[in-house]
Amino acid sequence: MVPREAAGPAPGTLVTIVVLLSLLLASCSDANPSRLASTSPPISRPVIPPPPTTTTTTVPIEPGWTPIASGPNGVITDQRNVTVPDGQQITVVRFRAGQVRFHLHIGSQDPPAGAAVIGPESSSLVSTTEIPELLGAFNGGFKVNAAAGGVEVDGQILTPLLNGLASFVIDTNGTGRIGVWGSTVPLPGEQVASVRQNLPPLIEGGQMSAQIGTVTQWGATLHGLTATARSALGEDPAGDILFAASMSALPIDLALALSDDGAINAMELDINPTWIQLDLASTAGGQFVTAIPGQYRPANQYLVGWTRDFITVLTSAPILQTGVGSP
Repeated sequence: MVPREAAGPAPGTLVTIVVLLSLLLASCSDANPSRLASTSPPISRPVIPPPPTTTTTTVPIEPGWTPIASGPNGVITDQRNVTVPDGQQITVVRFRAGQVRFHLHIGSQDPPAGAAVIGPESSSLVSTTEIPELLGAFNGGFKVNAAAGGVEVDGQILTPLLNGLASFVIDTNGTGRIGVWGSTVPLPGEQVASVRQNLPPLIEGGQMSAQIGTVTQWGATLHGLTATARSALGEDPAGDILFAASMSALPIDLALALSDDGAINAMELDINPTWIQLDLASTAGGQFVTAIPGQYRPANQYLVGWTRDFITVLTSAPILQTGVGSP
């Protein structure tokens, strides 16, 4: 006979073991489902919002540029000087987008107003309402009889605007832009207040005019000189407006200076010594000083009245401090 120990556990013992194993497995399989099926509310944790983000952009001082006026959002106007190959100096002043407004004035003699009704705010001298906000003023374009383009002031056409010509467009909110009339300006639905045209563009879409080296295409000079007093206006991709002028320059000198400073669109303004003028103040409504070395007209010319059209530059925000250095 086989001994009992070698035959395995007794039948009753096996039943007991099976029962115990079944109970143990049942308790293990029930544990997780019972927790997942719990109807107790979840623990409430406070939601901490992310810190607020700031979107204010401050215009910093840029190396190579001298601030003229600053406000709550940084630099409003700044200036740098460029020396051309013959040693002459070009003054470039930048008016920062969103920080200034522009306004076109007619002269007492040119352009003629015709039947248009010109209010004091657009007359031949700076208006009293502008003075507290005044930061600068500069010359406009050629006389009407030069047939260099049209003029619109406060929504009134003084001389017809011509397609294909460079145009400084001022919207009703004072924003200024440079483009080619009938092509890049005006934009659909744009609320245009004033327009000053003057010849084809010096620079269009980052490309200089194919005629940039042909001096005779850019106006008649005194005594037939090629280098004479000239002024120009440019716009960079940020929408900043740049005024460039010199008492002795070629058209390409102005175009290169503006292009080097980021202008992708530019137009020539008036030329010859009597007409070139830029006056600046380091605080809104402050004293004007002449900004172009050797300019003929005094700093207060636009304040007392002038025969030709000009453009005023007004602050869009309070001035915090005076400029560093002098214009």
